[in-house]
Amino acid sequence: VQVEESAVSLWNWTVTKHTGAVISDEQRAKLRFVACRLICLCEGSDPPEGTIRRQILMSMKTGKGWIDIGKAGLADGFLENAVSSIEKLYAKLRKGSEGEADIQVHRADVEKSLFKVLSYQAESVFAQGDFQKAVMCVQRCKDMLMKLPKETCYLSILCYNFGVETYEWKRYEQSSFWLSQSYDIGKMDMKYSVGKEMQAKVLRLLATTYFEWNCSLYLDKALRAINLANQENLHPAGFFLKVKILLKSGASDEDINSALSEFTHLEMSLDFCLNTAKLLLEHGRESVGFDFLKSVPERFESSPDLGKITLLHIEFLLQNKSELLAKQKIEEVIIGHYTGKQLLPEALNQLHIILWDRAAKHYEEKSYSEALHWYNYSVSFYTPGQIDQNLAKLQRNMASCYLHLKQLDKANEAVKQAERCDPNSIFTKFSVYKIAVMENDTDKAVEAVIEMGKLVEKPSEHEGNLRVDKNTGSNLLSLAAQIALENDQQIVAIKALEYLSEHLQDCRQLFAALKCLVRLVLSKVMAENAEKRDEDINSILTYLNLAHKKLAESFTEEKFTGDMRILEAHWFRKVAWNLAVQFKDSPEKMRDFFVLSFKLSQFCPSDKAVLIAQKTCLLMAAAVDLEMGRQQVTHSEQTELFSQALQHLQTCKEIWKVLKLTGDFAKDPTDTLLLLYEFEARSKLNDPTLHNLMESVWEQPQIEIKTLEIIASLAMESPARYPVLCKKALKSALNLHRKQAAIDAVKFSKCLHSLINISLPTGLTDLDTCVLQEVWDYFEDALSVVSSTDAYPEMEILWLMTRAWNTGIFQYTLGKYKEAEQWCGLGMRFLNHLGSLKKSYE
Repeated sequence: VQVEESAVSLWNWTVTKHTGAVISDEQRAKLRFVACRLICLCEGSDPPEGTIRRQILMSMKTGKGWIDIGKAGLADGFLENAVSSIEKLYAKLRKGSEGEADIQVHRADVEKSLFKVLSYQAESVFAQGDFQKAVMCVQRCKDMLMKLPKETCYLSILCYNFGVETYEWKRYEQSSFWLSQSYDIGKMDMKYSVGKEMQAKVLRLLATTYFEWNCSLYLDKALRAINLANQENLHPAGFFLKVKILLKSGASDEDINSALSEFTHLEMSLDFCLNTAKLLLEHGRESVGFDFLKSVPERFESSPDLGKITLLHIEFLLQNKSELLAKQKIEEVIIGHYTGKQLLPEALNQLHIILWDRAAKHYEEKSYSEALHWYNYSVSFYTPGQIDQNLAKLQRNMASCYLHLKQLDKANEAVKQAERCDPNSIFTKFSVYKIAVMENDTDKAVEAVIEMGKLVEKPSEHEGNLRVDKNTGSNLLSLAAQIALENDQQIVAIKALEYLSEHLQDCRQLFAALKCLVRLVLSKVMAENAEKRDEDINSILTYLNLAHKKLAESFTEEKFTGDMRILEAHWFRKVAWNLAVQFKDSPEKMRDFFVLSFKLSQFCPSDKAVLIAQKTCLLMAAAVDLEMGRQQVTHSEQTELFSQALQHLQTCKEIWKVLKLTGDFAKDPTDTLLLLYEFEARSKLNDPTLHNLMESVWEQPQIEIKTLEIIASLAMESPARYPVLCKKALKSALNLHRKQAAIDAVKFSKCLHSLINISLPTGLTDLDTCVLQEVWDYFEDALSVVSSTDAYPEMEILWLMTRAWNTGIFQYTLGKYKEAEQWCGLGMRFLNHLGSLKKSYE
């Protein structure tokens, strides 16, 4: 009992909450489901009549609830329970009946519920796509209508709804069945019928179904249905559909005119009449269509929309290639415009569209004079001095026609009018540009391009509410460049391409623009003076930098494939390389181009050729940085250049490691160059890691004498000062000289000279004994070589003799007489090896 009471309470609560829109339809269906299930669980073996009636109601409502939220499959069980409960109720009522009259009363009572359940079952199986079961359920309902005539309207509308849904699903056969059933059921009892308007609506949809299903096969049925519909209730939709069917059937003009006359007195809107006329004319029934169109103004004499009729007339005259008649009509409208018979704004706008379309058609056919004729019709509707963006567009279009006709004065005048109406339009600037190019006015053309570029950059500031689409701006700039090139105006083309390259979104178009720019500017560079050339070289650097930037960004663009990126990168890196070689007289530019060539090559596959190019680019860039660093006055500039060189060298070393794995590079000087460049950069930066670098150098068995001598020289080149490293390099070089099979006396003498200079600097007041002994050994080495060859330079022998003698004199002044005697004696030993100078010094 408590469960039953709870179920009833839940049901009632659901009803009240749904009325107040507290719960949704789906929530209500679920709560009803629970309440109904609980009631069924409480059912006894012989429930009272009230309980059964409640079960019937709850099962019906629950099933209907599931249908309404689109879950028809869940409704079937509840609807079957409802039928079962109805049968129980009928049996129970018969059992308690006292005669035939009572039985009939009970039967009528039960049949009402059964009718409802059957209609719900029809809805359920229909929603589940079971046409046959739906037909059976409806047929049972239809059979019961004799006893339940009040349900006629309900069942007719149910079948109509089925017909609408199947029509929308394009199941025309099923739709025609349901709509026919709806009409037939609607006729069964006129007292409870849906009414003539609804019957006509059903028949119109039935006619439409036959028409769309298979017009040729079911044409008669469609006509019969629409005639019945119009007999039931005259309606514009029925009139229109009948005309449509007759046109499709190929009926004669006489039959169509007859159909039109049936509706002469029917109240229809102007738009409806125009649509009918349009339908007739579109089907090639000009005679009927134009006659009908002429009759329309009489019906709408007081309507302000009469202009629509004229517009339609003009449109179809143009469609039928009756251009002369159309012009006459338009001229009548223009006269009317200035005599108090103006078109409404909407109609006038539509007329402008017709005129512009016709003008555009003639423009495409290159009939520019005829296009101007139609544009002038449009101009006729504007008052002098009127400011309007559409008028600006109209004037621009006229200017284009005048340009094609070579009438520059008229084109200029038209563009001035456009500027007056819309001065900040990119399209107006483009028109100015085209005229400037035609007039060969470079300055004016460049100025127009600059204005166009500004409008693309900041559209919101110049176009008001009409913003310039980036693609539109890019397309106009691209066209501007093309026009300039066609007219052999390179300076203008370059300016247009520069703005274009800044705003193009499409990678392929962008790189095409940049390539064109590079070629154009390069062709200029060769014929220019130095000052102008520098400016253009800087421009090329800018273009190549932009190419590098866009190549980096192109990875996110799907249409720009990897192969495309590689091809573009190769093109630009080769250009940068060639320019670097070409501008060797300008070290800074050469360095910049080599660096750019390297950067661009990073988008190419790392094959041997690319790796060699990368290595060379970085070595050359580092060499230029070092050379420029030697020439700079300020310390900060030197530091920046040497640091930059070091960065290039570090990257180059990594590439060189990979490159050496690809083949034999035994004779390649890269290792030596890397060492020398790195030593110079680090020594001049006073880098603390310099000594670590040199430790690995001393251990190299294959190091050349020349390399060591250069290191010695660099170690003492300002701002570097590393005497210890210099001395060590020279000693190593001297050792290598000694190991030669045949000593090169000249090279040996120079190396020894440098070593003595660094070991025995002039101006010192005191020298360590060890240092003197070391230097003594160098002099002995020199004597040894001098004694063994006649190739030792005489000036070097003289220098050795003088240096030894002076060292002896210096020792003498210090009171070191023994050492003085030794060094002077050493000097005298060199005297014997002098040639022509010997007598002068004896």
